[in-house]
Amino acid sequence: MVIREFFLAVAGLVDLAFSIYIIILVARAVISWVNPDPYSPVVRFLHRATDPVLFRIQRLIPLQFGGIDFTPLVLLLGLSFVQRIVHAALVSIAYNF
Repeated sequence: MVIREFFLAVAGLVDLAFSIYIIILVARAVISWVNPDPYSPVVRFLHRATDPVLFRIQRLIPLQFGGIDFTPLVLLLGLSFVQRIVHAALVSIAYNF
């Protein structure tokens, strides 16, 4: 019973972490539509949080067409997919105990 609750709690935390990162990614995409102040702490945080992952994806698959970068969309879809798989796996482990 305790192990089940532990895995359910971990599943909730992992789900929350993925959701927060997805919100950060969407915020980064939204601010890219305007000309934000590059010295703003919020803008710098969003870039520091997302640039490492986005640059890795851009190196693997160049997704810029007509001046529009589709890398955040690919990352968003990938994160949503992994989030669902990891959450379902942890919940399944929890109910198998």
